Amino acid sequence: MTIATERKVQAPGASEKSAPAAATDFPAIFGELQDELASRGSRRVTHLRQSAIRRFAELGFPTTRHEEWRFTNVKPLVRTPLTVAAPAEGSAPTVTAAELERYFYPDCTQLVLVNGRLAPELSHLEDLPAGAVVSSLADAWQSHPALIDQHLGRYASFDEHAFVALNTAFHRDGVFLYVPKGAVIDKPINLIVVGAAQAEPVAFFPRLLFVAEESSQVTIFEQHVSVGDGAYFTCPVLEVVAGANSTIDHYKLQRESTDAFHMSTLQVKQHRDTNFSSHCLSWGGSIVRNDVNATLDGENCTSILNGLYMVEGKQLVDNHMRVEHNQPNCYSHELYKGILEGEARAVFTGRIYVEEDAQKTDAVQANRNLLLSNKALCNSQPQLEIFADDVRCTHGSTVGQLDELAIFYLRSRGIGEEAARSLLTYAFAADIVTRVKLPQVRRDLEEFLFRRLPKGEIVRQAV
Repeated sequence: MTIATERKVQAPGASEKSAPAAATDFPAIFGELQDELASRGSRRVTHLRQSAIRRFAELGFPTTRHEEWRFTNVKPLVRTPLTVAAPAEGSAPTVTAAELERYFYPDCTQLVLVNGRLAPELSHLEDLPAGAVVSSLADAWQSHPALIDQHLGRYASFDEHAFVALNTAFHRDGVFLYVPKGAVIDKPINLIVVGAAQAEPVAFFPRLLFVAEESSQVTIFEQHVSVGDGAYFTCPVLEVVAGANSTIDHYKLQRESTDAFHMSTLQVKQHRDTNFSSHCLSWGGSIVRNDVNATLDGENCTSILNGLYMVEGKQLVDNHMRVEHNQPNCYSHELYKGILEGEARAVFTGRIYVEEDAQKTDAVQANRNLLLSNKALCNSQPQLEIFADDVRCTHGSTVGQLDELAIFYLRSRGIGEEAARSLLTYAFAADIVTRVKLPQVRRDLEEFLFRRLPKGEIVRQAV
């Protein structure tokens, strides 16, 4: 068996005129690591890895010539030479508990991944209901192989998505969450995915699989954070399976350094009578792409997808949404808001797809953007694709600046101009923050807003 090592391969002289010249040859690296990767998972997972890397070799990295990527240029990532993080089982974590202290929340099950590998030294599992499983994916391959085979790779497709293909091929570890029928996990699961910069930029591929059986309940808080300075590439894929009559509350907070590249995919499969909600909040990263896909595959499903992104400098954040209504009497609601400063760019592409048999669908999609700079730019494309005739579907988008009349009103009440602008910006963002149900998380987000905004202390006193 080949032992995995970190390896960097330069792609031989590729032209940069159309597709960007790739500085890292991932198919070649896979060839060197395939024996070690084959030891992680079942025979089916091995075949899945091989199919994924073949598909990536066919697709290559996306360019702005691809319709789904025409506003998001990934050349800075593709031209960055990357090493693939080695598993390094048994080694000491590269970060300390003190460095992560501000990301821990009380009364939670704490799980920490460092560069894609679970760090048991930093993790803490609370009491769980009988039959529930919260573990590293590497351990779950040994302890629950049938469950993993039943679900892993069944929902997030790599046929047309290069980054899902990379994750499927290279993932070594991650988190497996299983909630049995009728079980309720009272304490939230706090998952901290840490990017620890190294001497050379590193790539890692966390794989997350959450399965909630019939009539179960769970709350998950997913954080992506950085320790240390320097570039790295994280490519997480999360597959969520919501069994009949289950309730899942999911929160994602992406606050990595502005040197990081973040390409993530969330794929949700909902069965009948399920209630799934997700709040995605982003303010870190150099180039960030969040693909969020929900399939409502049973009657009476509810899907809530909200988001807030705050970017500055030359950051780029791309939120790509797709909600598929395959059965009747389902409800979905999407609200994404963005605040852009400096020369930052944002992309929002959302699509509500309604099958012919999905009558009585009620779907709402909205994207609102606030530009605080004349150089900031937003591309917003909400879309509907409807094949049923008895539905209520709406979509809309706005891009604008602060209301000068509102600023004048506040100034007439003795509030300075800068404080007035901060207060209005806070009100714009707070619409999403107040929807967060977890008090400790909501307070954390509010504190961030106060720190981020000029005259934040005045805003705090005003609210």
